[in-house]
Amino acid sequence: MIRVIDSHTEGEPTRVVIEGWPEPEGRTMVERREWMRSHQDGLRRRVVLEPRGHEAIVGAVLTRPERRTSHCGIVFFNDVGYLGMCGHGLIGVVRTLLARNELPSGPAQFDTPAGPVVATPGEDGSITFENVPARCVAHQAEVQVDGIGTLVGEIGYGGNWFFFAESPGEPVTYPNRARLLALSKRIRESLWEQGVANEAVPIDHVELLGPPTRPDADSKNFVLCPGEAYDRSPCGTGTSAKLACLHAAGKLAVGERWGQESITGSLFEGRLIERQGTLVPTIRGRAWITAESTLRFEPDDPFADGIV
Repeated sequence: MIRVIDSHTEGEPTRVVIEGWPEPEGRTMVERREWMRSHQDGLRRRVVLEPRGHEAIVGAVLTRPERRTSHCGIVFFNDVGYLGMCGHGLIGVVRTLLARNELPSGPAQFDTPAGPVVATPGEDGSITFENVPARCVAHQAEVQVDGIGTLVGEIGYGGNWFFFAESPGEPVTYPNRARLLALSKRIRESLWEQGVANEAVPIDHVELLGPPTRPDADSKNFVLCPGEAYDRSPCGTGTSAKLACLHAAGKLAVGERWGQESITGSLFEGRLIERQGTLVPTIRGRAWITAESTLRFEPDDPFADGIV
């Protein structure tokens, strides 16, 4: 049995494991993530795959802290693997810990494989986190996509790697999500086939951009996550990377607000802080608890390990 608490952050689900997952081995969060990949991947599949989960769920395992100043460590995972960081997931973890009265008031630091992050609950129920430093590595990255031709975009990092482009001919609207999903998958496959990457790291997120539909937003996005799921939230690491790309292009000043709308119409507010020569994104959003469950795995269940 594995006990979990589910939440959603601006529409995107997070499943926090609170009991039943053995402590991962390793000194650093990267070592623990890789140990989980090698020794506990069956647990990942059990927790997030159907029939107990679905492709949009991001799971989170809480570990002992790597740094003495941190509250705990977090390893995020999804239906196909593991993440360096997850912005919506961090907000979901903090909301879960607050609901369980396990988090002191004020800012709290958390260790992730991408580095330490800090989250601060607001009096209005929002949660703001300072992400790992973000950067833009390419402004005019070209990829040849069947049916489109040359698509020019940006490559950025905000805890995960992203390719950003204005949506080529497809409206960024929720009713059009199936076509956006197919298009973004085709773009990602083209990026992989043509070796469009940075630091030899494959780009596993694709973000298509369009005009906002709410007055407090500056842009609307559709975000393809690793695998075949799309992000129901505006994507915390994606918004972080986009802020860095906007700043590098001279379109966003340090401290200036950016409203990022998701495909479902929810919102993240982002800003950049300049700290010791790096750009640190701050992302603000809200999460809500949706369930507390005990996942059971009967010995004769043919799908106890998930539907792969």
